Amino acid sequence: MSTEVKMPQMGESIAEGTLTRWFKKPGDAVVRDEPLFEISTDKVDAEVPAPSDGVLEKILVEEGATVEVNTTVAMLGSGNGTAASPTPETEEAAQAKAAAAPPSAPPPSAPAASPPAPKTAAAATPSSSSDTSKSKAGASKVRSSPLVRRIAREHGIEDLSVIPGTGAGGRVTKHDILGYIDQKNGAAPVGAPAPAKGPTSSAAGAGHLEVLPVLGLPRENAAVERMTVMRKKIAEHMVHSRRTSAHVHSVFEADMTRVVKIRQRSKASFMEKNGLKLTVTPFFMKACIDALREFPWVNASLDGDEIVAHNSVHFGIAVALDGGLIVPVIKNAQELNVTGLQKHVFDLATRARSKQLVPDEVAGGTFTITNPGQFGGLFGIPIISQPQVAILGVGGIQKRPVVVEGDAIAVRDMAYLCLGYDHRLVDGAMADQFMARIKQNLENFDDAEFSNCEPAHVRQHLCQTSLPAFSL
Repeated sequence: MSTEVKMPQMGESIAEGTLTRWFKKPGDAVVRDEPLFEISTDKVDAEVPAPSDGVLEKILVEEGATVEVNTTVAMLGSGNGTAASPTPETEEAAQAKAAAAPPSAPPPSAPAASPPAPKTAAAATPSSSSDTSKSKAGASKVRSSPLVRRIAREHGIEDLSVIPGTGAGGRVTKHDILGYIDQKNGAAPVGAPAPAKGPTSSAAGAGHLEVLPVLGLPRENAAVERMTVMRKKIAEHMVHSRRTSAHVHSVFEADMTRVVKIRQRSKASFMEKNGLKLTVTPFFMKACIDALREFPWVNASLDGDEIVAHNSVHFGIAVALDGGLIVPVIKNAQELNVTGLQKHVFDLATRARSKQLVPDEVAGGTFTITNPGQFGGLFGIPIISQPQVAILGVGGIQKRPVVVEGDAIAVRDMAYLCLGYDHRLVDGAMADQFMARIKQNLENFDDAEFSNCEPAHVRQHLCQTSLPAFSL
């Protein structure tokens, strides 16, 4: 018996996936739950495990191909690979025989060339009327994802049937609609060059780096490779965000001395109790969550001309991967304390790097934080993750001399915070008030959660100890 290996359904809105890599080749033994192949969707990359033990008999979908969910991508046989393999071969042979039969029929009739002629003639004549009726009657039945339909609404495109779909089964993909919008806005040449642009764009969509010839740069002594599916999705998402939102940025500086002291004092007991490191990320998150309660529009989304103010904070955390970036989401983060946030951050980041996330875990975010400071950056100027309206970039924490309490100078742990926000909804005054609240929350962080991490006399001593200062 052979088992069909199918393209999995990775989420409600996921209709297709790109098979990016096979971990096994035909004839290899496979163990149940062992990674068999890797897929990439609009939302996430993931490794798909083998459904059972056996032998990989045949690969039906090659690397780089995009197919609909539930499409059979391979045949998995039992341990007896030789006995199981003839079945697909026989079926294929039977199908080939059946397919070969019709072509053999036309040769006896002399006017074999005439059937194609009427076929094309007949197709040419009714095509205009049938296409017209199809576009009118079937416009609402065009296959597309919710994301594509939302982009269409934002750009006033009512009929998706005017966009040629390059996805599986003619599905209109995000790449298709963004290309159509660019062409509609005059980005594509008019006249004869327009049809020639079709193959070029499809080649680019397949992952070819077409920028070098366009720029007129030589390819000698240059490494040319295909873009990965993840890299293409990031590019599309970032360009779409820049095109959609009116980006504005505000930079604040926060004194992180209190947070650094709390973390330093509590990290040993935190590791002992929870089995993981205590980082500064959950402190930033908690400060943001408390501020978002006061400024709900920063935790909102824009859907056309409607403002959707979310009651829950679904917190996105940007995680750097070897080949790109992914933003897993902590749902209902407002219900978690620092310990809970740290556990969720560790879990999601670990599974993101091992490609174990599912699409639902990278969707539905209402606010995002990104931390370029971990690599030594002073601060970053981030791009908003659609359809959110704000993102916080956190810079590195560095000791700097600052003026405190009048004319005194002290060494403090300082960090720059940069808020990127959509000026269509969030004005500068609101953004700065929101940032001022985050700054206040960090500089006066409530350490009640860590009050029992050290004996009372030690905690009191540490809390009262101040860093040296001197007057000008």
